Amino acid sequence: MPTASIAQDTEMGAESVEPFATPSAAPTSPSEGDFYFADILVRGRPLFQIGGLTGIDAQERAATINRRITSLLMSNDQPDMVTARIDPSEQWAILTVNNRALMTVTQQDADDFGLTLEALAKKWAERLNAAFEKPPLWIDVAERIEITIRQLARDTLDKLPAILGALVVALITWGFASSVRYAASTWAQQTEGDRSTEILIGRLGYGAVWVFGAVVALGVLGLELGALLGAFGLTSVAIGFSLKDVLSNYISGVVLLSARPFRLGDQVVIDSYEGTITQIQLRATTLQTYDGRTVYIPNQEVFQASITNNTASPSRRSSIMVGIDYDANISETKQVIETAIRVLPEIASGRPIDVLVKDLAASTVNLEVRFWVSSQRGEFLETTSIVSQTIKEALQAAQIEMPTEIYTLSFRNEMPLPEHFKRNRDHHQEREPAS
Repeated sequence: MPTASIAQDTEMGAESVEPFATPSAAPTSPSEGDFYFADILVRGRPLFQIGGLTGIDAQERAATINRRITSLLMSNDQPDMVTARIDPSEQWAILTVNNRALMTVTQQDADDFGLTLEALAKKWAERLNAAFEKPPLWIDVAERIEITIRQLARDTLDKLPAILGALVVALITWGFASSVRYAASTWAQQTEGDRSTEILIGRLGYGAVWVFGAVVALGVLGLELGALLGAFGLTSVAIGFSLKDVLSNYISGVVLLSARPFRLGDQVVIDSYEGTITQIQLRATTLQTYDGRTVYIPNQEVFQASITNNTASPSRRSSIMVGIDYDANISETKQVIETAIRVLPEIASGRPIDVLVKDLAASTVNLEVRFWVSSQRGEFLETTSIVSQTIKEALQAAQIEMPTEIYTLSFRNEMPLPEHFKRNRDHHQEREPAS
């Protein structure tokens, strides 16, 4: 009987079995990209493997059989027993269930596994019958876990050379990136002399090497650069929207480290925060307030805020107000103040001292004393306090009055009292004893 007629078994009402040509004793030679064997799956679990035949490779043959098994298991009824029908010529066998042909077993399959045709057909039928019986839940879960672990172990072993290669690339990248960061920081320190620039150049070099190393490691793992870039292009818009604030902070950090409005150790005022810069990162700037608190300010807020750098220059001007009596000699007072504070070692040398008439108040002539001191906050406050004390003592020694505010109260004609107030006053006066 021709093989083609076997595939159309009308007596059993079977649908077409997988196509195959007349079995040959010689093994087939799969074309490029084909596989010698493929898995037969039941509920995702491999039962056994089948080989390819002339005109069809193992993958295509297994896909046809697996599709029939899946359609059979999707029905609500429990499948009948799988039976094996052996051809009288003993060249092939058909495995059937519910009057449907699942697959054929050829002499080539028997030769591949070193069994007789009948023994192989019965073995595969028994495995299919055992797999079609739905096991208890815990057994099914345990089997699935075991299969997953086995598959994972097999995949790991298959990809072990790629994984080891990626680890080697990662170690080389780490060492090279650390060397680049050290070299960049050293170069920046020798050329710029700014710690912020060292941080920026070192981190940019470190990140660039890691990006290159990651691309190489992914290539070793088998990922193509073109596919990686394509996936990155598809997700870049979503990533940009979801990480908009994070990316904005990093970009602002790069701009701040490049523009250098402040450096490590500078005392600044950023929006409502005032303190000392202790750390400049790509995402946030750390500020230590004068009362000992640590504030982390996102770089986007720092970039958009007005920044006052109190220590950008080594000295800054301070001033105090002094009120003297109107009868005091203003020129003499200026001379006394300037002579008293110029000799103070805390006053910045080479900087002018200004004593200016600021206001003509109600009872005092207010003088503003301007002088230059260290820009560091502690020295600034301490020196201002010393100058105030020195001016006060010098004016007292020169007998120059520093009056307080004087208020003059002027009373107009006495207003008449209401009648009930007058009666109460007279009543109290009558009850007072005579002196």
